Amino acid sequence: MELQDVLRVAGVGIVIALLHIFFEQLGKKEFSYFLFFIAYLYMTLELLRFLKFFFQEIAVFFQWLTAIS
Repeated sequence: MELQDVLRVAGVGIVIALLHIFFEQLGKKEFSYFLFFIAYLYMTLELLRFLKFFFQEIAVFFQWLTAIS
C-alpha cells in the first residue's frame, strides 16, 4: 500500500461528498441516498483491502520474529 492508494480513496471520498451535497441542495434526495449507498460500499471494500494488507504485514513481521529466535 502506498500513499497513492490513500490519496485515491481520499479523492474519491471528497468527490462523492461534494456530489452528495450538490444533490441535497437540488432536492434530489433519491440520487443523494443512492450515491451515499454506493460510497458506503466503496469505502467498506477499500477498508477491507487496507485491513488485509495490514494483517499481511503483521504476519510477515511475526514470521521474521520467529525466524530470529
